[in-house]
Amino acid sequence: MTSSKPGIFRPDQITPRERGGGAKTTPLVNRASGTTSFINGITEFAPGAAIPVHSHNCEESVMLLEGNAIAEIDGERHVLKPLDTTFIPVNLPHRFINASDTEPMKILWIYANVDATRTIVATGDTRSIDDEHAAPPAG
Repeated sequence: MTSSKPGIFRPDQITPRERGGGAKTTPLVNRASGTTSFINGITEFAPGAAIPVHSHNCEESVMLLEGNAIAEIDGERHVLKPLDTTFIPVNLPHRFINASDTEPMKILWIYANVDATRTIVATGDTRSIDDEHAAPPAG
């Protein structure tokens, strides 16, 4: 479905989706909202949480909104502070880690394609980002 209508998305009114490993995602702009060129959302990491090393079939940009993070990109670790922003090329292995054992961390992510996928490096499992966001709401 394509929409020419603008949208306002309020994260505090959207039920987050469990990602596993202490991460939960709030989808924002996505195919259901009418976009045809990108998707975005917010992922919150519990203290000490990390997501597995993975890659995408499109470019991604991530901005650290809150907390302290480590961006592991192609095996190299980078310490991030709030508002630091990454650019990750297509198919480059990466992950984000909450560097704090006591405070949550929150990122804003943007994929350059509505058909974005995530491939877990360790298993080769590939899923669409849309399918991940169809997971049961966080408890």
